Amino acid sequence: MKTPDEKGFYGIYGGAYIPEILHDSVERLKYAFYQAKNDPSFLKEYNDLLKNYVGRATPLYYAKRLSKRYKTNIYLKREDLNHTGSHKINNSLGQILLAKRMGKSRIIAETGAGQHGVATATACALMGLECIVFMGKTDVERQFSNVQKMKMLGAEVVPVTSGNMTLKDATNEAIRYWCSNSDTFYIIGSTVGPHPYPEMVSFFQSVISSEIKQQLNEQIGRDYPDFLIACVGGGSNAMGTYYHFLEDERVKIISAEAGGLGLNSGHTAATIHVGTIGIIHGFKTLLMQDEDGQIIEPYSISAGLDYPGVGPSHAYLAQIKRTKVYAINDDEALDAAFELTKLEGIIPAIESAHALAVLAKESENFKPDDVVVLTVSGRGDKDIDTYIKIINEKK
Repeated sequence: MKTPDEKGFYGIYGGAYIPEILHDSVERLKYAFYQAKNDPSFLKEYNDLLKNYVGRATPLYYAKRLSKRYKTNIYLKREDLNHTGSHKINNSLGQILLAKRMGKSRIIAETGAGQHGVATATACALMGLECIVFMGKTDVERQFSNVQKMKMLGAEVVPVTSGNMTLKDATNEAIRYWCSNSDTFYIIGSTVGPHPYPEMVSFFQSVISSEIKQQLNEQIGRDYPDFLIACVGGGSNAMGTYYHFLEDERVKIISAEAGGLGLNSGHTAATIHVGTIGIIHGFKTLLMQDEDGQIIEPYSISAGLDYPGVGPSHAYLAQIKRTKVYAINDDEALDAAFELTKLEGIIPAIESAHALAVLAKESENFKPDDVVVLTVSGRGDKDIDTYIKIINEKK
């Protein structure tokens, strides 16, 4: 299912569970989005920015040595080569054009790994808008370079000290601010939040799968792969990767979520595996919670995947078994990151490394003539301190 029903539900997941104070803002956003997505002038401006500012289309790269390692044909969708270093800019630019259309002058955002914060700060600098980014104090410390980039771009970075001081807590603070400031536009970075956010983010990220179709057709003479692989936290790069293939049953879709230290360790962010139905940040989804409905703090070595929920579309796709979901542990992701670096000269974000780890898990199902497309959602610059620490520990 590409799009939700009229109330924003993907099956039983989604909706808009919001306080009355936000109702008018969300309704206005919904109206503006549905108008804009069908407006040729809006789409022209958006697509021009993607081409001439972001640098799209990103390459679909045939990874020869990686393919030899796994005895199949592996293509990497290089979202890491976008301006700002990840897929996040696709959505930030789309939403900032929407904010300008609605006459908003102040932008807020939440961020975990910092890539969405950097993308939003970049878009605000481009458009001359005020930008406030909420970021958990834990993530501020482990994503130092991205914090500095945001500040250089003119954004105010607000460290959040509640909870375990990561993405969930940053989102909580952003929503509180939004409730108190009606002149503010909230750019949510993933396929989460109240309707229409999951649908809107999916729409702006769908450029990824649109390009994959075209590029496969150019390179191999058919416009679909046998396997699609992406990492899932909230799920924006994954939904963008899957969007135009969801109704094509020839395509096997595989998601990688963050297993942390293991499903039974108490230190995981594998929501689809261990979550139960609940409501968080304005939508119903699978949620890491205890018997009393209190949030269980997620854990992952990846700052962009340690969210206690998952996008409603991904919860639904897993429920109907349209997607196969692996929980990838920290050590498996790190091994996959070093393997890609050594075989292809590409240092991936730790988030993307979770998707790369699926190759080893799924390799026995690959045939020599299969086509496997895997999205490298971001580059590893932001994670270099973590990588160096692991290298030094192994010495």
